[in-house]
Amino acid sequence: MAEPLPKRPPTAQAFVLAELRRMIIAGELLPGQPLRQDALAERLGVSRVPLREAFKILEGEGQVIYEPHRGYKVARLSLDDLLEVYRIRQLLETEAARAAVKRADDGVLDEMKIAAKEVEAASAAADILPMTEANRRFHFVLLSAARMPRLERLIQVLWDATDTYRFVYYGVESNRQRVEEEHTLIVEAFADRDADRLIAMLDDHRKHAVDALRRFLEV
Repeated sequence: MAEPLPKRPPTAQAFVLAELRRMIIAGELLPGQPLRQDALAERLGVSRVPLREAFKILEGEGQVIYEPHRGYKVARLSLDDLLEVYRIRQLLETEAARAAVKRADDGVLDEMKIAAKEVEAASAAADILPMTEANRRFHFVLLSAARMPRLERLIQVLWDATDTYRFVYYGVESNRQRVEEEHTLIVEAFADRDADRLIAMLDDHRKHAVDALRRFLEV
């Protein structure tokens, strides 16, 4: 049997984009912090070209902002921004959830349960970045089951823009516990193929996060 081909490495831009997102989510780059291209290029071992390309993508997502004559800096957390993104997510994810209930095969439920267990393991260890990544897998197993790739890409952009908020939310133990409980309810609703209950559970899931973050952002 022929050996599998080695996995093709990502482009420099994809690598830089992923690293910058990780650094912002993990708090290695703080809200309002200037992004020094020379220092970041040296740290990541790349030229400034893929760095500038990644900055433009992050600017489009609202993760960084550009100021003339000053350059790029990490965007500050904003309640208005959070509310807008979550409202749009509600509209799009409702459509995706209804489609997923109709189109998903039985394997989707198993994948959701596996991802939920990964969330629980990371939560128990208070390992926030892996929890954030596992939570994303949990939700996109469901959203991908809608088989609407354009819709999924739009939702991905919204998630990319708010990963930092989730990192803050998961920093509180009671919030992590609530996430685990709500994932269980989401799985149960999907297992019953009850679209209305699934959508209601997803709405509650987002609302609780927004309510907790509102208290944090209004301080």
